[in-house]
Amino acid sequence: MMSQQTGRDTLKMMLSLIWSGPRVLSMSQYTKGQSWGALKKAWRGYKVAKVQKNTEDMKKYAERIRTLQGELGLVKAKFPELGLS
Repeated sequence: MMSQQTGRDTLKMMLSLIWSGPRVLSMSQYTKGQSWGALKKAWRGYKVAKVQKNTEDMKKYAERIRTLQGELGLVKAKFPELGLS
């Protein structure tokens, strides 16, 4: 049976290999890490725009979210209230 410390060390090693591996560029010439960061910021912007009831910005962020999700190979979010599905 593996000790907790050994298990943590193995997990740390695996994560470091994932994140420090070859720099894989998405279709837009950004790394996957950059695309994930942009996706996180786009979701944050969308949520702020929604609270402010700013439909123009909501649509802008929703389109960006869907583009980034497509580049990352994720299922695209649906925004039926904005006509994006």
